[in-house]
Amino acid sequence: MSADAEAEPEVAPGRMRLMAVIIATALFMQNLDSTVIATALPAMARSFHAVPLHMSVALTSYLISLSVFIPASGWVADHFGARQVFRAAIVIFTIGSVLCGVAPNLLVLVAARIVQGLGGAMMLPVGRLLLLRSVSRAQMVAAMSWLTMPALIGPILGPPLGGFIVSYASWRWVFDINVPIGIIGAVAVSLFIPDVREEGRGGRLDLAGLVFSGLAMAFLMIGLETAGRHLVPALWTAGAFAAGALSCLGYALHARRVEHPVLDFSLLAIPTFASSVLAGSLFRVAVGALPFLLPLLLQLSFGYTPLQSGLVTFASAAGALLMKPAAQPVLERFGFRTVLIWNGVLASALMGVAAAFRPGWPSLVMDAILFTSGFFRSLQFTAFNTIAYGDVPRPRMSAATTLYSTIQQLTLTMGIVVGAFTLEISAALHGHATALRGDYDIAFLIVSAVAMLAAPLCAGLPRDAGAALSGHRASPARAGVTPRS
Repeated sequence: MSADAEAEPEVAPGRMRLMAVIIATALFMQNLDSTVIATALPAMARSFHAVPLHMSVALTSYLISLSVFIPASGWVADHFGARQVFRAAIVIFTIGSVLCGVAPNLLVLVAARIVQGLGGAMMLPVGRLLLLRSVSRAQMVAAMSWLTMPALIGPILGPPLGGFIVSYASWRWVFDINVPIGIIGAVAVSLFIPDVREEGRGGRLDLAGLVFSGLAMAFLMIGLETAGRHLVPALWTAGAFAAGALSCLGYALHARRVEHPVLDFSLLAIPTFASSVLAGSLFRVAVGALPFLLPLLLQLSFGYTPLQSGLVTFASAAGALLMKPAAQPVLERFGFRTVLIWNGVLASALMGVAAAFRPGWPSLVMDAILFTSGFFRSLQFTAFNTIAYGDVPRPRMSAATTLYSTIQQLTLTMGIVVGAFTLEISAALHGHATALRGDYDIAFLIVSAVAMLAAPLCAGLPRDAGAALSGHRASPARAGVTPRS
């Protein structure tokens, strides 16, 4: 049965918004956690007597954990119930937060972040699956906007809150604030979220595929994280890359022999899904680097306090939040293809403007640039995240959310690695012991160029791509059809 011919679920707009906001509690907690930690990294480095740039491992260890465990999320949700899994994920993430807050050293912190990643791996894809299974395709743009609006409050509150906590209390409190949020979220899921079930992937969990995919992503990320940074011997880094490549080959060979592989790459035969995955990955690599680069630039190069840094970097999240109500009318007016191409070019260029930031600039000027950048980046993410599922048959929705979420987290992880790696290489080439302002300029320009590569890929979409989601209809002339006389 085609996606267009499938029976569509009926849900009242008010009920849809309530479900989206409750599910977004988990995303709020994740985003608040990541942005608060980014602001607190220099203080955490001092506490653990570590080099600030090496503290990126506190971010990447969590993201690697997400990438390893997300592939199992669709199967777990299908077999144990999406609501039960989602609620358990919130509890595990909250426990991991408590362990992070009491970590005595960097090694224990990394282990606790891996526990957080286990919970986070189920929160995002399973929460998204709950919502997508509950709404019609015509409601998807609105549902995804409502899902991400509360989640964006996390990045708005995170930088100034993290700066305030680090300035006036202990950095350990940045993890403890997740506890009340997690409790409220788990209770709200129990009271208001139905356990929507559909026929998804059958059979047993593809355990061998999970092992291959997890090892591939973990080893590749470890290799990228340690390359050129003198954290471990060079031979270890080369070994990590080799093990990652072999695991990728092992998964490719294994996936051909099983009916329901843990990561179903046959979904890339759907053009809109493939475009969102491939082009969206380039864009996410760039965006993933920004929350790592900006706080370090402002605190280590400009001499800002953590609170001052947070008050500047929160502006991009405020712009992203303002955009969400505009997503539906913009996509209806211009269509997905036009938005993904031209908004992508503009959003990518605005990322590179950060290379022009200087210590003497007024904070309001940087705020305005970051606010505008956040607005257009958020529109790009809404378009990517919605059109990805527009043509996916409902029985394959859990497989699609699993694959999409895995690649999404992998590319965000790569963004942090690319940002840190660029700083390290630039500093080494210029003979600096640590990264200076010019090294940050190079890093911002590189991530902007990476994001810009997504636009040509989006140009391959048909003009009417995602029309059932946005309501946009290209004119006959624009669609390449000659009107009848």
